[in-house]
Amino acid sequence: MQAIRHDVKPFLDENFLLENRTAEILYHDYAKAQPIIDYHNHLPPDEIASDKCFLNLTAIWLQGDHYKWRAMRTLGVPERFITGEAGGLEKFRKWAETVPFTIRNPLFHWTHLELQRYFGITELLNPKTADGIYEQCSALLKTPEYSTRNLLRKMNVAAVCSTDDPIDTLEYHRQAKADGFEVQFRPAFRPDKAVLIEKEDFPAYLLKLGQAAGMEISSFDTLLEALRTRVDFFDENGCRLSDHGLEQMYAASFTPNQVDSILKKRLAGQGVAPEESQAYQSAVLYELGRMYAAKGWVQQFHLGALRNNSSRMMRQLGPDTGFDSIGDFEQASALARFLNRLDSEDKLAKTILYNLNPRDNEVMATMIGNFNDGSVRGKMQFGSAWWFLDQKDGMEKQLNALSNMGLLSCFIGMLTDSRSFLSFPRHEYFRRLLCNLIGRDVHNGELPDDVEWLGGIVEDICYGNAKDYFGV
Repeated sequence: MQAIRHDVKPFLDENFLLENRTAEILYHDYAKAQPIIDYHNHLPPDEIASDKCFLNLTAIWLQGDHYKWRAMRTLGVPERFITGEAGGLEKFRKWAETVPFTIRNPLFHWTHLELQRYFGITELLNPKTADGIYEQCSALLKTPEYSTRNLLRKMNVAAVCSTDDPIDTLEYHRQAKADGFEVQFRPAFRPDKAVLIEKEDFPAYLLKLGQAAGMEISSFDTLLEALRTRVDFFDENGCRLSDHGLEQMYAASFTPNQVDSILKKRLAGQGVAPEESQAYQSAVLYELGRMYAAKGWVQQFHLGALRNNSSRMMRQLGPDTGFDSIGDFEQASALARFLNRLDSEDKLAKTILYNLNPRDNEVMATMIGNFNDGSVRGKMQFGSAWWFLDQKDGMEKQLNALSNMGLLSCFIGMLTDSRSFLSFPRHEYFRRLLCNLIGRDVHNGELPDDVEWLGGIVEDICYGNAKDYFGV
């Protein structure tokens, strides 16, 4: 038996990631109990509406999780055990084989946090423990206490915002509200398919958008009318946020006649040149920004993903299956022009900017300062570390850039950006890192040893700022 090492901290104990007593107090007394506002995720609305129970641990934990899929592929796991035809236990065993090799990847921490927080399991997941963990968790997941709504309750979630296409009926959001579900479940408007004119399915999508709006889209004016109709519909159903996932912002010069001609050309089945695509996208984003401001919505821009890089796997599995990466797009100039175009008309909505390339941390941290106008506390937000960056190093770098160049105290905090109902311990992970950064500064004499004052700021970042910002 290996000797006990008294100089080594226990793995994932109550003071995980907390380096000193101040950090411990800030987390346990101020951050831990704060409700969660998860204002951006990809949870399936129908599974909340139906209060779904999952058949087994694989169904809730591995299906749709491209983070895990990438790790398994890297280890040489065949696709049949990832997205293929293998059974639930077979897939889980392959994931259990993978977990020990994920050391220093956030998956190692997330995996064991989720096992602890949802199921009370403190064993490490590996091939020896796989079957027992699978059986124990699967048995619990089949009970009503582990339904989707109860999983949200278990994590003290106060509000959750899904990501929804403009053509969505929002029937599941209405159903959850009609059921009296106490967690605020709101849609978020994601009109990327109406923006990305160069995509092959763009004309077919506009046909669907027109049908959802009860009209035919045959010109730029009718496109805007259809989008405005859907914005109104979403607003009536509790939506207070929009979201865009773009490689970079578009802010080219355009005229209404020019954009109308470009759209009609595309609807006729013709291709568009890159400069035409940029003019069209710039015009649509500008008009949407005006609509969001008129509604008092928050607009979100997730910038910098290079998507679907393997054409072979795109053909085999489709999009969003784990073949995306960080892009190296220029961000600052066009983003400044876009924001300024709206701000100059006093039509700039509350805005959250997310970057995927860490080189752009300081760009985003300073960009928000250009358009804070004193009208709203923290009107412009440098969004939480996102996707490839939502791990210890990425979160700390985002927090440090924001602290150095803005006001950390106005930050609206963490989100999951996840498709899994087991991902909410990521909020805990963020909160521990936040408290540790502040606790470290106190320990080093860089901040006053005033825990009550600092604790109030921690509470705001974890919950209060988002509550006020989104009006939930």
